Amino acid sequence: MQFRTTLAIVLLAVSPMVFGQDYEGWEGEGEVGVLITSGNTEETNINSRLGLVYEEDEWRNKGEFRSTFSETEDETTAEKYRGELQTDYKFEGSQYVFLRGAYEDDRFSGYDFQSSMTTGYGNRVWQRGERSFLDLSAGVGYRFNKLEEPDSDGNRDEEEAIARLAGQFDYALSENALFRQKLSTEIGLDENNTVTESETSVQATVVGNLSMKLAYLVQHISDEPEGSDDTDTEISLSLLYGF
Repeated sequence: MQFRTTLAIVLLAVSPMVFGQDYEGWEGEGEVGVLITSGNTEETNINSRLGLVYEEDEWRNKGEFRSTFSETEDETTAEKYRGELQTDYKFEGSQYVFLRGAYEDDRFSGYDFQSSMTTGYGNRVWQRGERSFLDLSAGVGYRFNKLEEPDSDGNRDEEEAIARLAGQFDYALSENALFRQKLSTEIGLDENNTVTESETSVQATVVGNLSMKLAYLVQHISDEPEGSDDTDTEISLSLLYGF
């Protein structure tokens, strides 16, 4: 059975935990950043994101969906879609075990798609109030990617066991401002291909539930497909609405 089918089955198994809850318990945020220029250079950049969280005594369920699109002089220069689902079972207060699935389709990455499934242990090692905390987690899983073009051996499939390390640090600068640092790395246990991602952001309330967000995203692949860059960076300024 192809891994894409396996991933779909697992995500369907997880989805009742993630999406089968009382909607009144959900919190979320949606953001969009748009830049359109004209004149000597016509350029359009659109970034969007939807994040959802449901948390109760024993369960914390999260979903995040992103898209990026850029066009210059009627030529598409960036197009990326990404989805992540994670469910945490909490115990002993701040500790938890997690199951996480991720899927990414980046038109200019050299991959047809990239996907992974991991499970492991995490701990909220520090928390102050509701908005300031540090989460650390470690786990193992499986990665399945499909290349756009065959490699030197004629293969398009990349699959291997992986180890995942991740952390998220949120710090409330004030009642209206929040600093967030997210860092993760997935290490291949067979081919040693490592994917590392860092996102640094600051958001500040404009009025009510509406905020401005400035973010810097870096993704590095140690063994990138031929003809692709090993590092992608993205700076975004967007409007964020919390609900």
